[in-house]
Amino acid sequence: MCPVRGGTDVTPPGAAPAVSRAVAILDAIAASESGSMTLSDLSRDLGVPKSSTSTICTALELGGLIRRGDLGYSLGRKLVELGGSYLARLDQVSEFHRACLESEILRGETLRLSTAAGIETLCLARYEGHPAIRLTTNIGDRLPASSCAQGKALLARLDDSEIERLYHGIDELPQLTGRSRRTVPRLLKDVQLARARGYAIDDEESADSVVGLAVVAPTRGVRAPILAISITKHKSEWNDDVRDRLVAELTRVATSLGNPMATG
Repeated sequence: MCPVRGGTDVTPPGAAPAVSRAVAILDAIAASESGSMTLSDLSRDLGVPKSSTSTICTALELGGLIRRGDLGYSLGRKLVELGGSYLARLDQVSEFHRACLESEILRGETLRLSTAAGIETLCLARYEGHPAIRLTTNIGDRLPASSCAQGKALLARLDDSEIERLYHGIDELPQLTGRSRRTVPRLLKDVQLARARGYAIDDEESADSVVGLAVVAPTRGVRAPILAISITKHKSEWNDDVRDRLVAELTRVATSLGNPMATG
């Protein structure tokens, strides 16, 4: 979580300010449209003196986490190495790819493996069928949980009161398309329906002309991340029979990811 809100440093109690600000710098650069930010921009975003920001940037640069160029600071190659190391140790990523490839139903589809990141979802892995749907998320991308099937599936594991606390103070939800849910009460209706069905759907809410479908993989242990498997289809290819067939196969694959001893 970024420790800066609206240019004000709000380092959590007990956290090291320099570390929290370093995280905020990485978050800010990652969120910038150009992929780079000047020292002045970072200082203003963090709400801390330029001298302090410069000291932290120097440490991050020495560690390879950011690099300095003509347009300012951008993310460094070390982050790719760290992300690759994390994903390499997440066995479910390789199992996800294998399950998609071995499934006669899924091998030609476009799927994502995601986890919860606050009120967003974080894409951990992708499987591209043929032809792939290019309007979907890539590895490392985040989407508003309220606007995508995987987000609703992950939210469905929480109680309504927990979801309301998660979105406390947010009057209008992020809009990716004209069909994205705008309010928490409307989102809760979708989440409640996802709980009852055992799967979640977004109907052109994250991308125009695209339908998303997602299920959650059973958790392997208390420290294991909660994962959702999602599939995207062009709206023109979507119908009830397609939905039922994909739900059954996604549920089977999700079960195998949650329990490696499960049989197909």
